[in-house]
Amino acid sequence: MNNLQLEKIINEKLKSNEIKDYVPNGLQVEGRSEIKRIITGVTASLELIEYALERNADALIVHHGYFWKSESPLIRGMKYERIKKLIEGGINLYAYHLPLDLHPELGNNAQLAKLWNIESVAPISEENPLVLTGDLVEPVDVVSFAKMIKRTLGRKPFVEASGPKLIQRVAWCSGAAQDALEEVAMQGFDAFITGEVSERTIYIARELGIHFFAAGHHATERSGVAQLGEWLATDHDLEVEFIDIHNPI
Repeated sequence: MNNLQLEKIINEKLKSNEIKDYVPNGLQVEGRSEIKRIITGVTASLELIEYALERNADALIVHHGYFWKSESPLIRGMKYERIKKLIEGGINLYAYHLPLDLHPELGNNAQLAKLWNIESVAPISEENPLVLTGDLVEPVDVVSFAKMIKRTLGRKPFVEASGPKLIQRVAWCSGAAQDALEEVAMQGFDAFITGEVSERTIYIARELGIHFFAAGHHATERSGVAQLGEWLATDHDLEVEFIDIHNPI
C-alpha cells in the first residue's frame, strides 16, 4: 500500500480531520512510499524506533508522536536522534492522538469500557467528549474494582478510596485527565478512572466523596493503537505487530 493512501485510510476511519488537537495527526515523518510491514506502539520512543528498524518495518503508528503545540520546533538532541533514525531507515511515522482516544469503536476509552464491562456508555457532556460515563454490569467494592483494573491492564492502580461502599456509576478517561475529577464528582458518579494523578487530586476526591483511580497513562492508552493495527491487518491485509514498550507511568 502507498504511504499516502495509508494515511488517507486511517484519517477516514478515525475522522481525524474533524477533531481539533494540539498535535498534528497523520503522517508526521515521511519514509518509503510502499508499505507492507507496520509496527504499532504507544509512544515513538527511540526504543520503539530501533525495534521497527530491526523488524525492517515500513511504518510506525503511534498514539504519542512528535511536534506538540507546546514543544520546541527545533530538531536537535533527542528529537534529532529519533527523526534521524526514522529518515535513515525509510520508516514512515504516523501519529494519532485525540482521534485514538475518541473513536467509538477503536478508541482507548471505548476499549476500556469493554475491558471493564461498562454499559450505557456516553460522554459526560458535549463540551467534554473525552470523558466517558457508564454503569458497571455488577456493583463492586473499591478493592474488587482495583483488582479488576490490575488484572485487565497489568498494572496496580493508585487508589484514593473516598466514595461510597459500592461502585456502579463510573466515569473514565485515558491518559492524564485528573483535572476532570471535580466535574465528574459534581455529577454524582461513584468513581473516576484516568491514567495519572496530581497532588491536588487527592483533596478533590476526599472533599467531594468520590473514589479515584490512577491506572497509568501508558497502560490506559495501549488498546487504541493496538486495535487500529488489528483493523489494518484484518481489513487491509497489512502485516502489523503491536509492541508494548514498558512504561510504569
